[in-house]
Amino acid sequence: MFLLNGQPLSPNNAFEHNGVQYPANWLRLSTLAEKEAIGITEVADQPRPDDRYYWVTANSDGTFTATPKDLTQLKDNATAQINATAHSLLSPSDYMAIKAAETGTSVDASWKTWRAQIRSEAQTARAAIAAATDIESLIAASNVTWTLDPVAAAKQ
Repeated sequence: MFLLNGQPLSPNNAFEHNGVQYPANWLRLSTLAEKEAIGITEVADQPRPDDRYYWVTANSDGTFTATPKDLTQLKDNATAQINATAHSLLSPSDYMAIKAAETGTSVDASWKTWRAQIRSEAQTARAAIAAATDIESLIAASNVTWTLDPVAAAKQ
């Protein structure tokens, strides 16, 4: 990002400085020395805070103000997301468990193991979310790497 007198400049917009009009492509075509000669500085863009966890306001100088959202509500949302993901992973193979229960047949061991692993991963994530004491620990607890089902794992 380019700043002139503390104000951001867009590299595709014309601007005026000290009575001189600069065309829209000037920032892209000028050298660093030419920019510095009129007082333009280049600063690295700040990463935008995650809107899922913070109320974010963009400031005129290109920085952001991040206010954490309510941790209790975020934990509730994260737990609901873990439950929904586990459900969506298990749902396609539910017919195997239902068939086994109704007919007295067995479910293939690899599928039984995988389904138990998904339930375990969900339980571990829910416990970590419940134990989170701040936004950073909640983010870490919410990032689950789910085990691949037996068919997907075989393709790897």
